[in-house]
Amino acid sequence: MAAARRRGKYLWVELADKAAMLAHLGMSGQMLVQPSSAPDEKHLRVRFRFADDGPELRFVDQRTFGGLALAELVEVDGTLVPDSVAHIARDPMDPLFSRDAAVRALRLRHTEIKRALLDQTLVSGIGNIYADEALWRARLHGTRMTDKLSRPKAAEVLDHAADVMREALGQGGTSFDALYVNINGQSGYFSRFLAVYGRADRPCPRCGTPIRRESFMNRSSYSCPTCQPRPRARGA
Repeated sequence: MAAARRRGKYLWVELADKAAMLAHLGMSGQMLVQPSSAPDEKHLRVRFRFADDGPELRFVDQRTFGGLALAELVEVDGTLVPDSVAHIARDPMDPLFSRDAAVRALRLRHTEIKRALLDQTLVSGIGNIYADEALWRARLHGTRMTDKLSRPKAAEVLDHAADVMREALGQGGTSFDALYVNINGQSGYFSRFLAVYGRADRPCPRCGTPIRRESFMNRSSYSCPTCQPRPRARGA
């Protein structure tokens, strides 16, 4: 075992002979460190025991959207990554993340900015909650088209996304229920600091307008009607 790595929402451990054990937690997967004497979790899927007879690493997943797999490591832009995630872009927390390259990629697409933020081939790891929070900070509605954004505005959105992710990391993440905990089973508290996500009809922290909820790709988007006006319809 050489090292543990991450890209976006994928985690992997480098093994010998350019192999890796790849994990994705899906919607409800958890990696938990537990004493070997601890009772099995109801949705325990995989158990790792170690030669020192110390704590176990357990993969627990209620909805079974996550998974573990063996993968071959390939070189992409000077970095070894599992072949099955070679198409995944770097995320804003990656030391080698290039904001300029991500801005260029965003502005070359003709798509809505929120869809672009969730497109793992453009920038990875942001997710639905942090996309809404970044767009609120940037005062942009999620349906703004990426090819209409200025370079400074596209860069601002990515900077806000990175800031939101760092702040969430500092609070242990965003936990809405017991499915979202860290490796020691502890909940994160960033949900207390969310400006718009999950706050439908509550006042915007910036202007006081009630937050709106809209359907988005079988999920929900949250934004402020005043701070984040919808773009004008073409031809209006």
